[in-house]
Amino acid sequence: MLKTKIIVNLKARNGKAEKKWDRFKSKLSIPFEEHITLYPGHARELAEEFAFEAQERAEDVLIVAFGGDGTVHEVIDGIGESGYIRIGAVPSGSGNDFHRGFTLFKNPSDLEKYVYNPTGDAWMDLGRFFSETGQYMFVNSAGIGLDAYIAHKVNQSSLKKAFNSVYLGQLTYSYFLFQCLLKFRPFNLTVQTESDKMTFANVWLATVSNQPYFGGGMKISPKSEPDDGQIELTVVHRLSAMKLLVMFISVFFGMHTKMKEVTQLTGKSFSLTVDEVIHRHADGEYAGMTIPYQETRFEVKPARWKLANCKKKAGLPDQLFNGEERMEKMERGS
Repeated sequence: MLKTKIIVNLKARNGKAEKKWDRFKSKLSIPFEEHITLYPGHARELAEEFAFEAQERAEDVLIVAFGGDGTVHEVIDGIGESGYIRIGAVPSGSGNDFHRGFTLFKNPSDLEKYVYNPTGDAWMDLGRFFSETGQYMFVNSAGIGLDAYIAHKVNQSSLKKAFNSVYLGQLTYSYFLFQCLLKFRPFNLTVQTESDKMTFANVWLATVSNQPYFGGGMKISPKSEPDDGQIELTVVHRLSAMKLLVMFISVFFGMHTKMKEVTQLTGKSFSLTVDEVIHRHADGEYAGMTIPYQETRFEVKPARWKLANCKKKAGLPDQLFNGEERMEKMERGS
């Protein structure tokens, strides 16, 4: 039986995760370790400790993140590149974009079946970017501009709690869009790809995606696949504020990609340079401010963490390889 550790953020979704966790664990008959997070960054510390122990003992371990996107982000960040750790999750936050792009444990029965028969794992990519303040990782998406500004305001506001209290947490991002739209000023952007350099004027946002969803269910990058060794850049530019609102409505259906003001690129890395001080985010969490004319480099690290109980979702291939095989194939370009 697979050793199981569950990292629980009781404060997720304004504390509603606590009741969900009580119900969930009461139905579990498998042995497991319960670890409650006590402060921001604690899930990362716990995951790092568990990964080190697994490495020392050469023992496979399942870590289940019970919380929102922030909890999953911390857990995956904490394990590093340990091949002994398998990551699972139970969505208990407000946005839950991770569960839209990756398969999760929906109920105790799903988790128990996997622990008794741990098959169907798949190696997933990890995004990261480098800046003057350090290195950040992301599983879902990262970006510069309006989306980062909205995420910053959402995380600071008490209104997020109000939306969660009536089970409308996924609409928080949309609500703050209207407020932030009046205050945000578009910027100019230079993008350096692996083979080309291009400039964009009057940019609202530049989002780098590892999977399709962000902002509580917006399908910002429909073609993104989290295990293909690629990341996608979405640049929204030269739009009026009114047309931008229309675009955000269409994003929920992935229809915005047909607009001429939306440019999408695919590659292994992108270097972004802006002409102003702009907010950045990584998986919806604040990631510092840009320095004008100093680049932020985004890249993908293929096959860096193992997703437990993987099923066909977000474009995942039918044939799954182990991590070494996947990296070898990507290096050969096959």
